[in-house]
Amino acid sequence: MQSRTLSRELALLMLGQTSDRGPGPKSLADGAMDVLLQQALSTLQQHVREALDLSAENLQTAQQQLLDSELQEQGDQQLPRVRKHLQAGLESAEQALNRLSASLELPRLLLLADQESVRMGAIQRARAVLAQRETIDVELDGVMEGWRLGRLPRIDRDILRLAVVDLGQFATPAAVACNEAVELANRYSDEQGRRMINGVLRRYTAAKAAGHIPSQVLTSGEA
Repeated sequence: MQSRTLSRELALLMLGQTSDRGPGPKSLADGAMDVLLQQALSTLQQHVREALDLSAENLQTAQQQLLDSELQEQGDQQLPRVRKHLQAGLESAEQALNRLSASLELPRLLLLADQESVRMGAIQRARAVLAQRETIDVELDGVMEGWRLGRLPRIDRDILRLAVVDLGQFATPAAVACNEAVELANRYSDEQGRRMINGVLRRYTAAKAAGHIPSQVLTSGEA
């Protein structure tokens, strides 16, 4: 569901503006959460502008690389260089189109953010992570292999925490929660983070299905 995806992304941006230590009661109040949501929306708008700028830069690079390929001297000995410039130009153009496609989708998502279900979903997810972070972190540490959650970048920790909340409090199917966590990693982390998140969540969901992780996440009515 598109609204759930946007709620999760906004919740991730909300968490990024909070301390990674235990929150005080005031930080969980409705007013404080509304402020975090507005800041998250502003951050998402900035991402739109940055993605559009990157698309323009990629298109300019592609144009120059294609031009360079045309200006190369002809001859069998020059064909590898021409092919290299041409391939680089096409790859830059593809990157630009992908970024542009994502950028054009984001304004529509921002309009969806005005829907009450999206706003409430973002606030509920962020509040659940903040209220249960200690328990969530212990559970995640239990399935880490040769690593500790605290050593991961903050954005990766928050993506994992949101996935745990989705699995427990929002009853999101494991495959969906894992896939959408990886999508967030594709947007906000790097290749190493994406692989780490995917592996940790696979072990977490397997352990949970086997009953090795107690159901300690609060229900929505308790959050």
